[in-house]
Parts: sequence; C-alpha cells; structure tokens
Amino acid sequence: MVFADASLMRRWRHWRQGRDLSVPLQTTSVEDATRRFLLYGVIPLWVAPAVSDWWMHKRTRIEHTSGAKESAVHALMMTEAGIPVAMGLLAKINPLVLSVMGGAALAHGATALYDVNLATQDREVRPVEQHIHSFLEVLPLSAMAFTACLHADEVRALLRGGRGAEDWRLLPKDRPLPAKYLAALGVVIGAGVILPYAEEMTRCLRARRGAGAR
Repeated sequence: MVFADASLMRRWRHWRQGRDLSVPLQTTSVEDATRRFLLYGVIPLWVAPAVSDWWMHKRTRIEHTSGAKESAVHALMMTEAGIPVAMGLLAKINPLVLSVMGGAALAHGATALYDVNLATQDREVRPVEQHIHSFLEVLPLSAMAFTACLHADEVRALLRGGRGAEDWRLLPKDRPLPAKYLAALGVVIGAGVILPYAEEMTRCLRARRGAGAR
C-alpha cells in the first residue's frame, strides 16, 4: 500500500514544511501561464457546469422521476473527479498520480454515459442539459492534459513503467500549493458542488420515503 511505511507517513505529517509553490500572476512564461490557467481557470470553473447541471435536475424534478438512483450516480461521478483532483492538488505528480488521473477519467466517462442512459428513461434531458454534460465530461480530461504538460518528465517515466519504487508512492508535494488557495478552492467546491448535490440526494430520499408511505 502507498501509505505502508512510517517514513512516508512522517512526510505527510509535515507536508506543509516545504516552501509554498509560487504562482506569479504577471509572468508570461508558458509554464506559469499553464499553471495559472489550470489552478485559477479550469479547476474553479468546473463548479459552474456542476451547479448548472444540478439546477437542470431540479427543474425536471429528479426526485419524482429517476430519483435517488440517478443522484447516487452523480455522487459517484463527483468521487471519480474529486479523488484525482485532490491528489493533483496535494500530492507530488508522479506516475502513480498520473495513472490514477487517467483511470479516473476513463471511469468518469463511462459513468457519464450510464448516467445519461439512466436519466433519459425516466425524465426529460433537454438539449441545454446535454450541452452542460459536455463541459462536465471534457473538463477532467482538460485538467489531466494541463497537468501532463506541466510534468512531461513524469509522463515519460510513466510510459517507461516508472524509474523506481518512489514513482509508485503517494508523496506530498515538495512545494505545496498556498494554503489560502487550497482553502478558497475548498469553499468554492463545498458551496458549488457538495452542498447542491447533497441537497439533491436529500430531496430524492425524502420523495422516496413519501411515496413509500402512501
């Protein structure tokens, strides 16, 4: 297991002791511009189509159609997206993390296809909602692509099977992202993704209990 040895656990206990990664806003280098767009564009803007999709579910009364079953699929897709995002934000990018990102992207795509098939059996999925889905499907791939561009050496190592055991361990970043950025992003994700979809599941479960009581 990736957390099997004490030295690795010790590194995670002190994961913020390294100097924070600087993400300058004024420089025009390709690396800085790519990292800025990933951290301040792709990842935060992911919330916009997520909220829009939640609103479309609410408009089409998901609680009285596909219900908790579809809402559970939404929770699964959020998990499939959330795990690699959390790893990319907190862990050192290496072949292990890139492999998880790739596998999660494939799983997310397959689950999204199942989600649409499930939804269209019981409720109206309007063209606007389908267009929103296209953003939700492509953004994980975009985030992975930008990460791969920033860490081309790790991509090469992955394609060669890794350079050694360290490539297959979940390690903290040598230079962690600023705590203020992580906290702000956590608030955005909590308010724009976790709370709306928790409300959706609660609404679906309440409707199912109400139907069962009749």
